[in-house]
Amino acid sequence: MHPNPTFRWQDEAAVRAFVRARSFAQLFATTPDGPAVAHLPVTLADDDTLRFHLARSNRLASHLAGATGLIVVNGPDGYISPDWYGLGPDEVPTWNYLAVEIVGQIELVDHAAMMDQIDRLGQEHERALAPKPEWRRDKADPGKIDRMASAIRGFRLIPSAWRATAKLNQNKPEAARLAAADAVAARGQHDLAQWMRDPPARP
Repeated sequence: MHPNPTFRWQDEAAVRAFVRARSFAQLFATTPDGPAVAHLPVTLADDDTLRFHLARSNRLASHLAGATGLIVVNGPDGYISPDWYGLGPDEVPTWNYLAVEIVGQIELVDHAAMMDQIDRLGQEHERALAPKPEWRRDKADPGKIDRMASAIRGFRLIPSAWRATAKLNQNKPEAARLAAADAVAARGQHDLAQWMRDPPARP
């Protein structure tokens, strides 16, 4: 994460809302063959743990229970040209981004907890597709669901540390930051531009 304290994102509620909204992460852990990563959907539970599942055949699956893991949730990012600030020739290029890192102990969960995680993941994202009728697991053939579920394993990560960065040109004068945001929007990166226009408050 960027070492400049200007970019530290310390609003815990906003960081957690960001993780819930993004719902997709990279999980890093160590295996006997070295470090490995899995790309997977996550849900943030009411007890502040992160729940996820992955295929039993994933090379990380058999090494996670009891391990320390690092989950990374990324937001929009993009290149920033120094010309966009309007501050003269002595500026340099940079890259703006949002990212949250969560470190913690990983536990294997039972079948019921794994299925609950899958149901919650579906419910959270199906709601956003309204007026489409909501998909629910009970609409599917239970035998087929059971066969598919037997091919995955469910886990939870119990956080010991959260680290969040929102690097959005907060170190520049407001007019320069907004000018860069307009240029980013003109390239079609509207999500990043909106974050640049309204970055998290400084710590």
